[in-house]
Amino acid sequence: MNPSPIEPPSSAGPGAQPAPRPDHGLSRRAFVGGAAAVAAGLSLVGASALPAAASGRMPRGFGSVSTAPGLPAGFTKTFTSRFVQANGLRQHVVVGGEGPPLLLVHGWPENWYAWRMVMPELARHYTVIAVDQRGIGLTDKPNDGYDTGTLADDLVALMDALGHEKFAVVGHDTGMPIGYALAADHPHRVERLAVAEAVIPGVTPSPPLLGSAQANNMLWHFPFNRLDDINEQLVVGREDIYFGWQLRTKAARKLPDHAVRYYIRSLTAHRHALRGGFGWYRDLDTTFVQNAERAKRPLSLPVLAIGGAKSVGEGVATTMKLAAENVRGLVVPDAGHWLPEEAPEEMLAALTAFLAPYRVAAARSHR
Repeated sequence: MNPSPIEPPSSAGPGAQPAPRPDHGLSRRAFVGGAAAVAAGLSLVGASALPAAASGRMPRGFGSVSTAPGLPAGFTKTFTSRFVQANGLRQHVVVGGEGPPLLLVHGWPENWYAWRMVMPELARHYTVIAVDQRGIGLTDKPNDGYDTGTLADDLVALMDALGHEKFAVVGHDTGMPIGYALAADHPHRVERLAVAEAVIPGVTPSPPLLGSAQANNMLWHFPFNRLDDINEQLVVGREDIYFGWQLRTKAARKLPDHAVRYYIRSLTAHRHALRGGFGWYRDLDTTFVQNAERAKRPLSLPVLAIGGAKSVGEGVATTMKLAAENVRGLVVPDAGHWLPEEAPEEMLAALTAFLAPYRVAAARSHR
């Protein structure tokens, strides 16, 4: 028997999450990743934006909205956590707002929480859906399925379960190549795509193995994360060192300590969290082949490519112009890699302008 799309947290079985382990301290990641968030305007509405089927109990453990630290004022009045059964996974999403659907796809090793600073304003114009990807946060952590094609299929199935036929996508870090795969593999579903702070494996030319020190500091985690077992053995018990270094050195504007602690705890609190996080990198060989095929058919939808001036910068737009025909580039001054957290106001301004035609068209179609 197929489970219903929206489920309360289970206490046993393959979808169950173990009890949290103790908090170790700092954390986080790097890859030259992903996207940002959106907009301004109306009134905050909360979980009323979910379809009737989505009225299941709200997850309340660590990783859900109810226990997240440092949320903007009124956040929990607008947003709720939900479990959605889609594509064979129990996926965790944070949903709120009113208007056309907007899917936010985080980077590694973050989770939905990366979008917290931009979500309330976006929810004034959009039904905001911030997902924990396969292997991340409270979403199930299977052994396989971390190529961008499967990850894109996860998200299409999620939006189907939530009742959204067409939607806009914003992706940051690893969320950028996932968002690209989503738009390329399901072109009739995605209306607009905004991406930030990443490259597209198999499309962006690879740097030399022995490059500059700056390039090495930015990219060395790629080969490290792709290893089969030794990386997990080296990182376990040292998550604060590894992820803390990534978060610290790739930020031009320091992330708050509570956010760093939260990300590190997310990578120690759940069984297989490290394996799930490394999965995206370990499946890169499959993603390379997929992207080589996708690049033969450039995206035609509008694309916004955002970089931080102290990180990937114009490289985001340069990459997207290799894969899409209608690309607008933007570089955020004095910002590093973690744009939705370092520069939420700049991100919102850019996304408000970019997504406005999508919102207007959706409003007209409902008249």
